[in-house]
Amino acid sequence: MPENDEVTRGEGPSSLAWSVAALLLALTDALAARFGSVTVHGELSGWSRAASGHAYFNLKDADGAAASLRCVLFRRAATLVDFAPADGQRVELRGRLALYEPRGDLQFVVESMRRQGAGSLYEQFLRLRARLEAAGLFDPSRRRLLQPHPRALGVITSAGAAALRDVVTALQRRSAHVPVVIYPCLVQGAEAPASIVRAIQQAGARAEVDVLLLVRGGGSLEDLWAFNDERVVRAIASSPIPVVCGVGHETDVTLSDLAADLRAPTPTAAAELAAPLRDELLHRLATVQARMGQGVHRGIERQSQRLDLLARRAGQPGGRLAAQAERMSSLGQRLQRAVGTHALLDRQRHSSQERALARAVGRILSTQEYRLNALGLRLQAVHPQHVLQRGYAWVSDEAGSPVPGVGALRPGMTVYAVMHDGRARACVTGTEADTPGGPRDLPPA
Repeated sequence: MPENDEVTRGEGPSSLAWSVAALLLALTDALAARFGSVTVHGELSGWSRAASGHAYFNLKDADGAAASLRCVLFRRAATLVDFAPADGQRVELRGRLALYEPRGDLQFVVESMRRQGAGSLYEQFLRLRARLEAAGLFDPSRRRLLQPHPRALGVITSAGAAALRDVVTALQRRSAHVPVVIYPCLVQGAEAPASIVRAIQQAGARAEVDVLLLVRGGGSLEDLWAFNDERVVRAIASSPIPVVCGVGHETDVTLSDLAADLRAPTPTAAAELAAPLRDELLHRLATVQARMGQGVHRGIERQSQRLDLLARRAGQPGGRLAAQAERMSSLGQRLQRAVGTHALLDRQRHSSQERALARAVGRILSTQEYRLNALGLRLQAVHPQHVLQRGYAWVSDEAGSPVPGVGALRPGMTVYAVMHDGRARACVTGTEADTPGGPRDLPPA
């Protein structure tokens, strides 16, 4: 029963009104009496750890029912957890039910936490990640380098999101001279994946920016699930413009992060990675300008010294002319000696060649003379006069034409037998042809 000072009696005899604190205290007592120590299992959602060391999260029904329980894990109990809790994990909690009086919320005070395995969403995340990784969408070699000095930056996010304000503020601070184009889309809910894909495709078709920033603030695994959609992942991988993905907080990892050309831990970090720091660029330009100025001054000084040296040399033309005249005289003497030496060598070479030529001509003439004599002897040996001197004669008709054979002779025909010392006239009385067996025997020579 509530204390008398916490109960206000109404006008009727049975009327009883509770104060809020008294009612909550009574409910707390009732919960403690009915549910002393409770063990419950479910799926982690919205996990966050405060600076005090306490952890706050929701425990969803693991079977997919629309039920959620607000939970708190105080620092003392959190130090006893032997794993790193994360959204989507399936856990078993042991603790007690209580009411948080400042808000009147029912919460589960966790005294111990044990991991049961990944939740259904997390299991789906792992399966989709393995399939897309096997398809090569997360291959590091596909990632492109960002343009170091982009002409414009594109931001894909919700038009009213805090992430957009953070990104625009960071870009204005770092690179106010770089234009920013916003491609608004949904970032949460069933329609978000198709909306994100349309924004990526629109940016690629318009081709007005050099880098795309796909950003969203933090949230639970369910809140960020649109960035694990396969359609979004494939749109990022096929985007003609490099994509920087800054979704959630540093501990949040989505499949869009793995497919993007560059992952940023937060939306602000995405802006810092994509936009060069204007002050740093100006400092680098000033440094380069100073170095170029120093280089120009050093070059001018070197050329001035060279000009002074040339001026000193040009101021004494008589000495230079005398040196040149002496050099020309020396070169003339060397040229005369060289010409005389070459002429002597040429005469010696020509004399030697003349002697060699004379010897070669003598040898050729001797050889030709010997051959000529040999041919003359051979010619004399076959001369008809020598043949006739051995007792032979050749026969001709009255016209002086040679008689080739007995077939040209006729009885009564006058022929001449030419010998070495004259000729004899004869009359053909008859002819005898050689037998087929061979010629008649000739008289001995």
